[in-house]
Amino acid sequence: MAMIEGMTSIDLSPMQEPTATGDIINDATMPDEPIETAEERYERLLRRAQIEDLSEVSGIGCLYQSGVDRLGRPVVVFCGKWFPAHNIDLEKALLYVIKLLDPIVKGDYVIAYFHTLTTTNNYPALHWLREVYGILPYKFKKNLKAFYIVHPTFWTKMMTWWFTTFMAPAIKAKVHSLPGVEHLYSAISKDQLEIPAYITEYDMTINGLHYFTPMTTPS
Repeated sequence: MAMIEGMTSIDLSPMQEPTATGDIINDATMPDEPIETAEERYERLLRRAQIEDLSEVSGIGCLYQSGVDRLGRPVVVFCGKWFPAHNIDLEKALLYVIKLLDPIVKGDYVIAYFHTLTTTNNYPALHWLREVYGILPYKFKKNLKAFYIVHPTFWTKMMTWWFTTFMAPAIKAKVHSLPGVEHLYSAISKDQLEIPAYITEYDMTINGLHYFTPMTTPS
């Protein structure tokens, strides 16, 4: 996934104000202005997320909550194929992530990422991922109990290794690569997992109709 033209970074710069002559004063040049903390930055973005129109992102349907797992923890689904990285405002995408997940991550939760049929058009720039990871507060990492990657590719495995080794070692043990949808059923009941038809259709073409018998209780 790559950034749209002109969207090279998330706008986290301090607010700017015009002077009486129309010139712009950057707050960073004012020694008396307090430096924004990471917590204050996140709270500012959260306020924006709650009032801005994010229908451009929410209407895509690539990120949503789908029931709970067998331990009662909310399941967040992300469909990689439906993330149009070349044609979306990535700053609004971040705000939508914050708006959707902020109430969820106050407790334990899991993520199911479906890499099914994704292409390079769906891959975000690595520096954007790094920036997003740095913005999200500790509760996002602490309360994430499992990150399932379904239908991984060699690229996915390499990127996951790199990301969890050098950028996010705290979640390394929580990441699980699964070759098929039915492998999720040990952790998430089938009736709690709502996913697009293209994922199950692809799964059947590579794995067959039934290929995995889940345990009745999670370990």
